[in-house]
Amino acid sequence: MSKLEKQKINNRLKRIEGQIRGIQKMVEEDQYCIDVITQSSAIRNALKGLEDVLLEGHLSTCVVNQIKGGKQKKAVDEILKVFKLKK
Repeated sequence: MSKLEKQKINNRLKRIEGQIRGIQKMVEEDQYCIDVITQSSAIRNALKGLEDVLLEGHLSTCVVNQIKGGKQKKAVDEILKVFKLKK
């Protein structure tokens, strides 16, 4: 993973961290439940987006290298594992 890619991922994580802190504050302040649920849905979507970025990077580098290195079974096993987790 390149330095730029790591920075982009860290930026996403910091935004997600801020969103979580925001929900904590909303709960402490007894904000309207639907607003809290809306924010938690936004966090879930942000995490899904992060997973997509990480998976894309893994597939385009690690899996390709595994296949080129003759480790097709390992590559397929990892892809299937991620596929099952994403269900």
